[in-house]
Amino acid sequence: MDLDEPRPKPPAHEIGMDLDTLSVDELRERIDILRGEIARLEQAVAAKSGHLAAADSLFKS
Repeated sequence: MDLDEPRPKPPAHEIGMDLDTLSVDELRERIDILRGEIARLEQAVAAKSGHLAAADSLFKS
């Protein structure tokens, strides 16, 4: 392996993965990925909560 060749990046963050081999920039990139995933999960929770509330109100009428 040539030392001048860039190290291939893992495709995504894996929960519990070893962080010792990642640079500060790579760690920041993972934080951005995880923040985006948290936002996506929160949107899914909000959407499902809205559907649940609507169903509850329909059956309580």
